[in-house]
Amino acid sequence: MHQGFQRGDAYPTGAARAVPSYEEDPRFPAMPASPADWRYRPPPAPSWWHRHSGTLRPLAVVGLLTLCGLMILALVREQTGTQGLFVGLALALLPVPLLLGAFRWVDGVEPAPWRNLAFAFAWGACAATLVALLANSLTTAWLATSMNGDGSRADTVGSTVVAPVVEEVAKAGAILLLYLFRRRDFTGVVSGLVVAGVTATGFAFTENVLYLGSAYGQDTAFGGPSALAESATATTFFVRVVLSPFAHPLFTALTGLAFGVAAGLPPQRRTARVLLPLGGLLAATVLHSVWNGAASGAGATFMSVYALCMLPACAALAWLAVRSRQHTVRTLRRTLPAYAAAGWLSVPEAWALASMRARGLAREYARRTHGAEGARTVLEYQHFATSLALLRARAERGAGAPDFVAREQELLHHLWTRRALATPPTEHAALVLAGPAYPAPAWGPVPGPYGPPPPGGAPYAGPPYAGPPYGSAPYGGAPYARGASMPYGPPGSGTGPPPYG
Repeated sequence: MHQGFQRGDAYPTGAARAVPSYEEDPRFPAMPASPADWRYRPPPAPSWWHRHSGTLRPLAVVGLLTLCGLMILALVREQTGTQGLFVGLALALLPVPLLLGAFRWVDGVEPAPWRNLAFAFAWGACAATLVALLANSLTTAWLATSMNGDGSRADTVGSTVVAPVVEEVAKAGAILLLYLFRRRDFTGVVSGLVVAGVTATGFAFTENVLYLGSAYGQDTAFGGPSALAESATATTFFVRVVLSPFAHPLFTALTGLAFGVAAGLPPQRRTARVLLPLGGLLAATVLHSVWNGAASGAGATFMSVYALCMLPACAALAWLAVRSRQHTVRTLRRTLPAYAAAGWLSVPEAWALASMRARGLAREYARRTHGAEGARTVLEYQHFATSLALLRARAERGAGAPDFVAREQELLHHLWTRRALATPPTEHAALVLAGPAYPAPAWGPVPGPYGPPPPGGAPYAGPPYAGPPYGSAPYGGAPYARGASMPYGPPGSGTGPPPYG
């Protein structure tokens, strides 16, 4: 007789609960008879989309942004003409390298992946401008009809009320997408400022092409201006490119700043993580509206708003960006010595990795001795060390990821596999810049081309970045001892399981 459970039997509880015995011909009378009533179902077979989503998603994003770019190009050309389009492109391109270079400098301590920045710029230049152009045109036409054909009043309301809302929401789309789907790269205030600034730079570029191209068409319609002061192109260039190239980045940076602060909050503060971005978007919209209202008013009003509002706001944002970068460097200086004490870094390395000048010197030294690949390895080493320090700093203030230990060990693995090549130039940079603070005997001879060869051969033996095997000692001493106190476990405990096993 089968010993399986019969329908209506009381399931054993507490300590008496046991696993049913296996039988050759088991029966399952307690389960629903109809598959429609099953509570647990086999997962569906992976669809074609799921099997190829890793390739299709980037292609879909690129295709969508390309389509938006072609559409906005056609719309701008329709309004400016072919000559106006090329003139606008040439003039609007001038401030772009300066703005992108400034944001890249701010992001230099922990650079965002270039794919994220390329997406942000393309979104601003193509998708956001297309949405803004279509929405602003339709809304302005509807306002003119609603206001009994009063086009002047409709234009004023459109530029001061509708356009700021539409444009800031459209630009914020890129920040939101990267915040949701590239969260690991969205680590704080600097990340938010940089993503917002790059997105707005792309938006301002396309908008400047439209305005400058239209101004050029206006100048050439009647044979050209008789003097430079009468040139609409020169006036537009001076106002939009010389006086206020930072306007759109400034507006959107308020949204990015709010997203960056939200990213640094503990997961428990869900309400604040929702309300902060909305507050930043509202502030960006208000500032944008004030600027547009001043630009459509008298010259004295424009200059007053420019001098009393825009310049101080831009100066405050620049100060905040520099302070945020300095704060990140101070975080490295405070956190990396813990890993030096644990043996993962030398003391000179911890000092050099917290100095932007030393990091640049280390890359240059590696490039001279190992070529571009050596410089690339040192750059990766610096990147992973920065991520490691910021990961621990976030955990110490209660905003750490739930998989902190796994992430920390992964980053330590990346450092370890690059250490044979990256340590010598990093220590060399510390010796050159710190001088007597770190005398050479403090860390002994260095391997490779900087000193005696490392045990076990070249640092590139085997697969890419294949360093010494775990547990070996490329520098004459074990990097860690099993069972010793290591930087795992709860932040600040200083103890935890040995790494990698």
